[in-house]
Amino acid sequence: MRHFPFIVILFVFFTACGSRATIPQEATTTSTSTPLPDMPAALPTRTLRSSGTLIPSPSPIVTLTPDAWKGMPVVPMVPDSMVEVFQRGLARGRDPFRFSKIGDCQNIATYFLAAYDNPTEYRLGPGYDYLQPTIDHFSGSWSRESLAVKSGMNVAAVQNPFWTLTPKPNECNTGETPLACEIRVNNPSIVVISMEESWSGDIGRYDSYMRKIVEYVLSQDVVPILATRAEEADPKVTINNAVTRIAYDFNVPLWNFWAAAYPLPAHGLTSDEFHLTWAAPFFDDPARMEMAWPWRNLTALQAIDAIYRALNGQP
Repeated sequence: MRHFPFIVILFVFFTACGSRATIPQEATTTSTSTPLPDMPAALPTRTLRSSGTLIPSPSPIVTLTPDAWKGMPVVPMVPDSMVEVFQRGLARGRDPFRFSKIGDCQNIATYFLAAYDNPTEYRLGPGYDYLQPTIDHFSGSWSRESLAVKSGMNVAAVQNPFWTLTPKPNECNTGETPLACEIRVNNPSIVVISMEESWSGDIGRYDSYMRKIVEYVLSQDVVPILATRAEEADPKVTINNAVTRIAYDFNVPLWNFWAAAYPLPAHGLTSDEFHLTWAAPFFDDPARMEMAWPWRNLTALQAIDAIYRALNGQP
C-alpha cells in the first residue's frame, strides 16, 4: 500500500491518449479538403558515425526550420548507415522476417496494420499490388499485439517498468521496460515508432524521451522508423518538428504520415482533432480513401516496404 500514491500519479500522468474520444467505426466528415502548403526543398542526409553497437547522442550540424517536416516525403529514404545497423542486427540474430510497433492508442492492432494478416480484410487494388510480397514477408508481424503499444502509452511510459504490468506481464522480466521487453521477445529487425502525445505541450520533455527511445533501439541493432502525426492546419502544439529533428540528427527513416493526411477532409481527423477518420483498408475504394485510416495503413506499409527493400539491396 505504500506505493499506491505513486501508482495513481503515474496513471494520471500517462493516460492522455486514453482519455481521448474513442475511434468511431465509420467516421464521416463534411469538411472540404485543404491543399498542401508550399513545401521547402528536401534536406540532405548525413551519416551518423558510431562505435560498435553503442549509438552516442548526436549533435546536429544544422538547425532545421520549424516547418521542415512539411517538406519531407511520406515514404522515407534509407540512409546507408541504416543498412549497417540492419547488417549488425542480422549478425546478432535479429529476425529479418519480423518488425515491431512502439506507440500509443493510434497503433493498436484493432486499427493499425493487422488487416494485412487476413486477406479478406484488405484490398491493395491494381495500384498497390507491388506491396503484396512485403505483406507476405512480414506475415504475423502485422497483427502482433506489441508489448510496447497501449492506449495511454507515451515516450516516457514505454521506458518505465511500471508499464510492463500490462497487458502481458508474464512475458516481461522484472524491471524490464515495455520497449526492452518487446525487442527481446519479438526480436525484430525493424521497429515503427509512433508516439503522438506530449505533456501539456512540453515538447522539450517529449524530445528528450524520444531521443532515448531512438538511442536504445539503435543500440540493439534494430532499424527505427519515426512517424509524424496528422494535425489541423494550425495546431496549438505539434510534435512533428521534434520528430523530424530527431530523425535528422540520428539519420534514421522518417515516415511523414502528416503529408498523406493533410489533404484529406478535415485533415483526416475526427471532431476531437486527434483520432483519425475510420474506414477499412480497401485501397481501390475512392470513398474509403477519403478517410485517414486507409492512408495510415497504406503509407505505413509503403514505408516498411521501401525500407525493407533498401536494407536488402532491392530496387
